[in-house]
Amino acid sequence: MISVDLARDLVGAGVLWAPAAGDRFVIDAQLLTGEVFWISDLTVEVQTYRDQSLLGFNGTTEWALDSVTLDQALWLPREDQLRELLGDRLEAVRRTEAGWEVTYAVRPGYVQSVTDPDIECAYARAVLSL
Repeated sequence: MISVDLARDLVGAGVLWAPAAGDRFVIDAQLLTGEVFWISDLTVEVQTYRDQSLLGFNGTTEWALDSVTLDQALWLPREDQLRELLGDRLEAVRRTEAGWEVTYAVRPGYVQSVTDPDIECAYARAVLSL
């Protein structure tokens, strides 16, 4: 899973999130970034209120959460979502002694690689370098 810092960097780079079932996120507040949530139709679902997307917490009594706005949530994209962000720029993925190496096209005729022990972090670093 990508780190909260990498997720913040993706937001800073302009990566947009359209919340959907199966997405995971943290609430970007000091005491909650360690708690990972998943959107589902049963517990956390995307709702709209006054033209603003909210993440509604249905039936969660542990923290008495009702909903949070998207700007309070930090998306933690999965491997498949990060691959989709790279699109046809993705050249190769391979396991090395240092971790996962993701090779991608920066521009036609020029490829670059990033390596990270976590494959999702490697993909996120590739997205950030574009």
